[in-house]
Amino acid sequence: MKTTVRMKVNGVEHSHEVEPRLLLVHYLRDVLGLTGTHIGCDTSICGACTVLIDGQAVKSCTMFAVQADGAEVTTIEGLASNGKLHPVQEGFWECHGLQCGYCTPGMIIAAVQLLERNPNPTEDEVRHGLEGNLCRCTGYQHIVEAVQYAARKLGSGS
Repeated sequence: MKTTVRMKVNGVEHSHEVEPRLLLVHYLRDVLGLTGTHIGCDTSICGACTVLIDGQAVKSCTMFAVQADGAEVTTIEGLASNGKLHPVQEGFWECHGLQCGYCTPGMIIAAVQLLERNPNPTEDEVRHGLEGNLCRCTGYQHIVEAVQYAARKLGSGS
């Protein structure tokens, strides 16, 4: 028995019939074709699937698509605006905050929420704020620098 889900994803309204057991990460990737949200572990440990749901960072492998019915979802694809990278995306580019890039979408989404809650985090606060997202390549220093770059950029209003 299928269920209808309706949600706004990256500013676009969507409505689909889905199996009640369909995970949100699979809805985003397989139904909507938004493959920027990565599947890393299916156990909520890695954070590669992190998206914003009504402004809250959520690991999309931990919830069913039907649980997001009526929600506003933002994926990595929804952060850039008018061809201009979001300051966190720009920070990852400018500060070399990625290597293989697999964790990057979830890391960026988590950083966006972190900066909304704390616009000027210390290095320790950035590290603590991103604890739920794992990177196996970078050692995190460049990621921390990327988030602090974004904080400065957001703080300057540019």
